[in-house]
Amino acid sequence: MNHKIVLFTLGRVVLIEAALLVLPMAVSLLYGERCALSFALTIVLAVVTGSLLCLLCRGGRGTSSIKDGFMIVALAWIVLSAIGALPFVFSKEIPSYIDAFFETVSGFTTTGASVVQNVEALPMSLLYWRSFTHWLGGMGVLVFLLAIIPIMKGKSTLVHLLRAESPGPSVEKLAPKLHQTAKILYGIYIALTMVQILILLAGGMPLFDSVTTSFATAGTGGFAIKNDSMAGYSPFQQGVVTVFMALFGV
Repeated sequence: MNHKIVLFTLGRVVLIEAALLVLPMAVSLLYGERCALSFALTIVLAVVTGSLLCLLCRGGRGTSSIKDGFMIVALAWIVLSAIGALPFVFSKEIPSYIDAFFETVSGFTTTGASVVQNVEALPMSLLYWRSFTHWLGGMGVLVFLLAIIPIMKGKSTLVHLLRAESPGPSVEKLAPKLHQTAKILYGIYIALTMVQILILLAGGMPLFDSVTTSFATAGTGGFAIKNDSMAGYSPFQQGVVTVFMALFGV
């Protein structure tokens, strides 16, 4: 196993998660919530951790194997969830790290199980982050990363990553390059998400609710921002979510 390639790739993954955490921090600042400090601290820790991994393991030589791909995917899900749980703990909205870790794993894996009994009591930024983890996990976190940045230059590494992330026995390409295939898939994913947001807005749902509901729908996980889930919305809005759940689940 090429340990340097594995750790270097994990470092890039952690750095990209730090960048993604800027979005819920911005939501926190927009709504004047104290959670902004929790997200800022998490971002700093992620940047330090990711930078150290990249610096210490830079220049890894040799080719990667399918074992490296599976190891990167397995560790990436764990590391992303471990860091993604920190805002819940730092803000003391979920004081227990084990509970916060469970909540974040449930989000990234689009499981939808939650330890939060009163969802509506959570700050808007944490509600956004919960739903955003669903959206990121819906297509696979590493597929998203491959779509926005070529993590590794080696073609074999990209193949092994997609093969390890894919639920099927084989990986089919929509374009000559895997990076292009990831972009096409996420282009469709983003387009469907935007369409749902616009339809929900047209149906009278507030912007924040439309965005978070669309994130959860895209991941087909079920995290909601209301205690009664979709029961608190109109039949039209419920119907839109049902239709898009079917589309994303195909």
